[in-house]
Amino acid sequence: MNKPFFEVFPTLKVNDEMKIMFRDVEVEKVSVNRQRDFLRIHIFSRHVIRKQMICSVEKLIRDQLFSNQPIQIQIVEDYQLSEQYTPENLMSEYFDSLLFEVEQKSRVECNMLKTASFHFENENVLCLKLMDTVVAEGKKESLVHTIKAIFEERFHVPIDIRVEYEEIRESKLKYNDLRLQQEVDAILERNQELHRGHDQKEQEESEKTAKKEHKKDASKERRTSAEKTERPETKQQKEKKLPFAERKREGSYTPRKSDDPNMIFGRDFDDAAIELSTVIGEMGEITIRGKVISFDTREIRNEKTIIMFAVTDFTDTIMVKMFVRNEQLPTLLGDIKPGAFLKIKGVTTIDKFDGELTIGSVAGIRKIADFTTSRKDTCPEKRVELHCHTKMSDMDGVSEVQDIVKRAHDWGHKAIAITDHGVVQAFTDANHFIERLDKNDPFKIIYGVEAYLVDDLKDVAVNEKGQSLDDTYVVFDLETTGFSPISDKIIEIGAVKVENGVITDRFSTFVNPHIPIPFKITQLTSINDQMVMNAPDIEQVLPEFLAFIGDSVLVAHNAGFDVGFIEQNMRYQDMTPDFTSVDTVAMARILLPTLSKFKLNIVAKALNISLENHHRAVDDAGATAEIFVKFVKMLEERNILT
Repeated sequence: MNKPFFEVFPTLKVNDEMKIMFRDVEVEKVSVNRQRDFLRIHIFSRHVIRKQMICSVEKLIRDQLFSNQPIQIQIVEDYQLSEQYTPENLMSEYFDSLLFEVEQKSRVECNMLKTASFHFENENVLCLKLMDTVVAEGKKESLVHTIKAIFEERFHVPIDIRVEYEEIRESKLKYNDLRLQQEVDAILERNQELHRGHDQKEQEESEKTAKKEHKKDASKERRTSAEKTERPETKQQKEKKLPFAERKREGSYTPRKSDDPNMIFGRDFDDAAIELSTVIGEMGEITIRGKVISFDTREIRNEKTIIMFAVTDFTDTIMVKMFVRNEQLPTLLGDIKPGAFLKIKGVTTIDKFDGELTIGSVAGIRKIADFTTSRKDTCPEKRVELHCHTKMSDMDGVSEVQDIVKRAHDWGHKAIAITDHGVVQAFTDANHFIERLDKNDPFKIIYGVEAYLVDDLKDVAVNEKGQSLDDTYVVFDLETTGFSPISDKIIEIGAVKVENGVITDRFSTFVNPHIPIPFKITQLTSINDQMVMNAPDIEQVLPEFLAFIGDSVLVAHNAGFDVGFIEQNMRYQDMTPDFTSVDTVAMARILLPTLSKFKLNIVAKALNISLENHHRAVDDAGATAEIFVKFVKMLEERNILT
């Protein structure tokens, strides 16, 4: 029996988007292999989930629920989608996820699919046109098998794939040659680094062997010397022979107990470091590596000092606390400082003073090399950033303009545009950077700004013809699959007719968009594919709606959106729109100036108008009609009659 996803994983912490997407997902079964190092979770869903999100949830389950076990998590999806998901619609919606999944398997196949063109014939025949290369010939079967398996096994959508080839244009050949050369150079560079690391490791091993041999010889000499002495001197007797200044104070110890010059503190260790993002509680003794980003000391009693420093490995950050004697501070402060890269072995513990997870009981600290890598722009044809915010953009940008410009210059970009929000303070610093460059350097700054414009010319009524406020009005609302009248579809039309301030007629219908309704739209409107499957399409509904409108004036809340969809669909059917439309948002701004926002539910509440099913067309249209009737009375009181 299937169980809800969050009933199976009740303690899993996910973001809001994941909560929404997995709320209705069911877990069919959970299986583990004999070695108990591979967990497979079979889920069932009636809506599509991006593969990137699936992988993110896999990682969260591993990190949060199995952090102490070396286990691999795999989520196996099983979908039951509506008939709106034809192979073509599914390919359109799932293409980014398909690319992501193919890339995990083979970057070559991913590039093949990314550069391919495709179209569908006879609904379920995918005609895939690949670049005519030797690689494409060799990888074709694997790519086809992957796509076919995803469609048929995961979505239960049968598909036939036909592969064609097209010749590569000369410009693409040149681009691919540059890209290939860059990849070859990168491989050679990595091999050189590996060889250097291997040589360095061999040298370190030989040094360790030599040290061990040296220790054996020294130990042998000490044993021989001890045998010759009947009564060896005690530690206290030896210390008395030393000058007073060189004697150790009772209870003190040497912070570094290793001959390795990279050891800063404690005993030598060579444990593998774990990522800080996997440290989620008291895990005992662990080894981490990272960069010191902050440092502080606090002197306490008995000539001791607390050293506190934060370390990040760029997956997370943790505080390290050490208690040391004051005479040891000069040695430690020289190496533990902001910017230093360290490897630290210590015990994870909850600090009893601030309640934060920290590392204490430090057993060893070692200096290490900078393990971070700088990003590079490896694209042969460099882009030019035309939209860049610096820290001068309030509540937005955080970086210094000179740092941004330097990065673009170092990456080989030809120019960069600085476009802060409503300010130009970054221009001078950007110009100072240019002045320091060589005169022959072609790099340029494009000086821009994001200006704020207020549309104070927007009319309450568009294309008005002097109609009286007592004329007939059609107040309507649409539900759509998105915000674009060109690329998105109408899924519901609701309208009411208002004559002399009274609602006299209603119009309500679903519209079949012939594409799947996005999951977010279903969450917002509660309209799903099953509700519109048997509805008439827009070619049939639109003439009926236009007949309902007749010569009436159109009224809508944010009329530009709704009227825009109607007018665009009229053009598709070779009809010329000529509406007069009134926007109740613009009317609310004039008549209810004390409101901070003018959304439909807020305006309805301000006028004591009931709005039961917000984001359903006929209910929103009814509420808008009542709002409009009250607005008309308010206008008449101001002697506005047309």
